[in-house]
Amino acid sequence: MTVLWKGLRIFRWLLIPIYAAYLVEFMINRPSHLDWRGLLLLSTEAVMFGVPLLFVAVGLLESMVRSRAGIPRPRDFGFRPPDQPVTQSHQFNR
Repeated sequence: MTVLWKGLRIFRWLLIPIYAAYLVEFMINRPSHLDWRGLLLLSTEAVMFGVPLLFVAVGLLESMVRSRAGIPRPRDFGFRPPDQPVTQSHQFNR
């Protein structure tokens, strides 16, 4: 399960540069993404709104895999989980 969690985490963070590159390409080459009325093409709209939704969905899936595998939450936005499990006194009470 740890390998699946790491794979989902890498895939989720790889979506950001892909999305940013698509937005830059859209700004450089805007007429190819618009129809004759100046509206977005369906394919452009699907990518512009679908990739952020995919980012959220993969993040939720990553969270589910992490909780099912018993992997503690990474601290300070780190990639790896902590070596020592966080004791109850250091966790926030929710």
